[in-house]
Amino acid sequence: MRPMHGTAIIVPMAHQRSSQARLSPFSDTEDMALLLAPRLAYFAGVARTEHVTRAAQELNVPQSTLSRAMARLERDLGVELFARHGRTVSLTTAGRTFLASVERALAEVERAAEEVRADADPATGKVAFGFLHTMGAETVPGLLHAFRADHPRVRFSLVQNYGEAMLERLRAGELDLCLTSPVPDAPDLVARRLDEQKLRLVVPADHRLAARRRIRLAEAAEETFVTLEPGYGLRRITDDLCRQAGFRPRVAFEGEEAETLRGLVAAGLGVALLPPPTVPRPGVVELTVTAPRAAREIGVAWLADRPDTPPVAAFKKFLLSRRGNLLP
Repeated sequence: MRPMHGTAIIVPMAHQRSSQARLSPFSDTEDMALLLAPRLAYFAGVARTEHVTRAAQELNVPQSTLSRAMARLERDLGVELFARHGRTVSLTTAGRTFLASVERALAEVERAAEEVRADADPATGKVAFGFLHTMGAETVPGLLHAFRADHPRVRFSLVQNYGEAMLERLRAGELDLCLTSPVPDAPDLVARRLDEQKLRLVVPADHRLAARRRIRLAEAAEETFVTLEPGYGLRRITDDLCRQAGFRPRVAFEGEEAETLRGLVAAGLGVALLPPPTVPRPGVVELTVTAPRAAREIGVAWLADRPDTPPVAAFKKFLLSRRGNLLP
């Protein structure tokens, strides 16, 4: 920062680094913010009382500490924030400009503190919960209804997505827990199997196999498949089951949602391996696959070594208690 009014900026030794030898990832602006942040509340207190002694008493710090902090703040900024009048002070024009921004910054920090405290409240806190699209119509509403019987005021931020996208958001800190399939196996995650969901071969109602109730997947080797896009857990399971059955599926259409695939099957555009529907879909027949064993595991995952807030811990405990009884 360029000195103002001929006043040199005094920077502590810890921050005197050459541009060629800089080791910190912070920019110059971030460095200045780190220098100023601890003194902003002190500055606001002095500005409010216009009296260093009274501000020191209100802030519960020694007067000498407060005086040195204000002098250092002015030196770092390169401007005079206060006009001294004996034991009292008044803001300069620069001080009034600075105070307006400082008060907004402190208010935002306080708002953020209140928000995170509220989110961690055992009774009224918030859980960021992700789940697969196929679990949104019936499974998740039923789980939330059961959980809120004992925790009626806990709030939820709900995210529907495919498995890999949810795990990315989990790692980014945007989710606390997620229901996904397959159950992930990664060193930075903790995952627990909760239940298993059978998959069926869905065919058009007028298909040559529609009169059957059971089928070996190998019998569909010559069929055209409609599937979810690569990256979806169900797509990986479909590809793997077909491989076990001895063929590679010929994919005509790729989508992002299971019920859309059912619609494509009903329109005669292919067959699909899908979990059971929430309500029966006209125009299709759903066949039990006898070989290979067609099912997907449903599990809950969270980030390893991240402490849980009380509402997250309560919901995690609830989900784990539903092992083997997660799905309707």
